[in-house]
Amino acid sequence: MTTLKIHNIETAPEGSKTFLENSQKSFGMIPGLHGVLAGAPKILEAYQTLHQLFTETSFNADELTVVWQTINVEHACHYCVPAHTGIAKMMKVDDTITDALRNETPLENQKLEALRTMTLTIVKNRGHVSQEDLDTFYAAGYGEAQVLEIILGLSQKVISNYTNHIANTPVDAPFEKFAWSKDEVNS
Repeated sequence: MTTLKIHNIETAPEGSKTFLENSQKSFGMIPGLHGVLAGAPKILEAYQTLHQLFTETSFNADELTVVWQTINVEHACHYCVPAHTGIAKMMKVDDTITDALRNETPLENQKLEALRTMTLTIVKNRGHVSQEDLDTFYAAGYGEAQVLEIILGLSQKVISNYTNHIANTPVDAPFEKFAWSKDEVNS
């Protein structure tokens, strides 16, 4: 098992302290992921910046959740799936959406299912998609901007998912009740 240090404001490098203080103010705690990322100030800054930018895209709360959780589940992130389950609840995303994403089952809403499918295609194929994939996505009501916005969300999730894999970041207490494992889904 690998681990990386989880910093707090006192132990973090100087360049990370302000970002951790902002996390503390925003969340009432320092999420474990942020504490790990603090070990390299620029990655913490990049993660928080990408998160902010992704939340400012054309996607609504349901769509943000679809992109985040599709990537989290595909990457089997033990930390981000529970965290984004809790975040989805805070964003008032219907539990049926979150449950389907966590269980890797199709979404009832066809437009959201098209978003899930395109996100999964981009992730699995490392950005290699066919014109047919794009046409199907566009026919569901999305456009080129949303293809690019998925890539923005993926950029954020690569930072968090990969970091959590290497660090074995413990799930934060508020999200422990949403614990998840890909092994449980596939059994």
